[in-house]
Amino acid sequence: MLNALEIVTTVIVGLMVGVEFSVAFVMNPIFNALPDDSGQLGRSHGGRMLGAVMPVWYIGSLVLVAVWAIAGWHRPSAGLVVIAAALLILSVIMSLLLLVPINNRGKTWTPENRPEDWKEQKNRWDRFHYVRVAVIIAAFTLLVASLA
Repeated sequence: MLNALEIVTTVIVGLMVGVEFSVAFVMNPIFNALPDDSGQLGRSHGGRMLGAVMPVWYIGSLVLVAVWAIAGWHRPSAGLVVIAAALLILSVIMSLLLLVPINNRGKTWTPENRPEDWKEQKNRWDRFHYVRVAVIIAAFTLLVASLA
C-alpha cells in the first residue's frame, strides 16, 4: 500500500511541476511575444483557469506527501520526504502571500481596465513564479530520490 501511495504521490507532484514549469518557460514566453492586448488577455484567462485548479493540486500534493512521510516514517528515506513536504509548504506560503494576490488582480484585467503598471505586476509575478518552480522541482527531486 505504501508503494502505491509513493507512486501516486510522485506522479501527481510531477505533473504539477510540469504544469508550473510549462507556465514559466512555455506559456508565458508565448504570451509575452503576442501584442499587449492578446498576451494580457491570455494571461488573464490562464490566471482564471489555473487559479481554480492549482490550489487543489498544491494542497492535495502536500497532503499526499504528508501521509507518505507519516506512513513511511520507519524508512531511511523518510527525511527526504519530510524535506519535500517542507518545500511544498513553502511553495503554498509563497503562493498565498506573493503570487495569488497578483493573480487575483490580473485575472480580472482587460485592455480597458488594466492598471498602468500591469506589466510591472506581471513581471513581479513571473519572478516569484520562477522561485516557486525551483522550490517544487526540488521537492519533486527529493521525492524521486526517496524512491531509490
